Amino acid sequence: MGQCGITSSKTVLVFLNLIFWAAAGILCYVGAYVFITYDDYDHFFEDVYTLIPAVIIIAVGTLLFIIGLIGCCATIRESRCGLATFVMILLLVFITEVVVVVLGYIYRAKVEDEVDHSIRKVYNRYNGTNPDAASRAIDYVQRQLRCCGIHNYSDWENTIWFKQTKNNSVPLSCCKAALSNCTGSLTRPMDLYSEGCEALVVKKLQEIMMYVIWAALAFAAIQLLGMLCACIVLCRRSRDPAYELLIAGGTYA
Repeated sequence: MGQCGITSSKTVLVFLNLIFWAAAGILCYVGAYVFITYDDYDHFFEDVYTLIPAVIIIAVGTLLFIIGLIGCCATIRESRCGLATFVMILLLVFITEVVVVVLGYIYRAKVEDEVDHSIRKVYNRYNGTNPDAASRAIDYVQRQLRCCGIHNYSDWENTIWFKQTKNNSVPLSCCKAALSNCTGSLTRPMDLYSEGCEALVVKKLQEIMMYVIWAALAFAAIQLLGMLCACIVLCRRSRDPAYELLIAGGTYA
């Protein structure tokens, strides 16, 4: 019964190392997605430290490639030193992912305050020209999230751009996508998106942070299982060095 358990642990450990390689790619993808999305919304989110969880999760993903290699070699060769190293590295990565989850929750809670603090300044910098970064950011967000203004389209009346143009119109990015003849005129509010952008930007950024949190939690659980299996193999090996090797030619080193 004990022999069956140890063989099962070793088999699961090999399988988990293969999962680590897949996990590494997924974690790097999640981190890259956060960076790319943040670039679209960075004008509304001034605190660059919110990218720390994404940086950490990319670093963890890269490290998982190495961990998977070490784990496979150590498990197949059944090296005590290799397995001990594997467990220690997994423990460090596990702690790092717990830190990512904590930071993710902290920054997720700060999103609303950050956006509320910066969004009015961004709208006041709008000048309607494509080369201008703030203008491109606002037009992108209004089209992408289908919103207009901070709380609604009437917020545009308080912006510098609106007062300078004097045409009683909002940017064309406020126009509903289905309408081809929309001019942005406030005399036809039914042509404009009625929902404000602030709440939608907050929701989008919080969703992005949740991707990081859930990815870190999922792979932390997998690593916990990996550490458990490796510890079972190590403990069994310490008591009985003659247990069945996973493959012929394994070493007891």
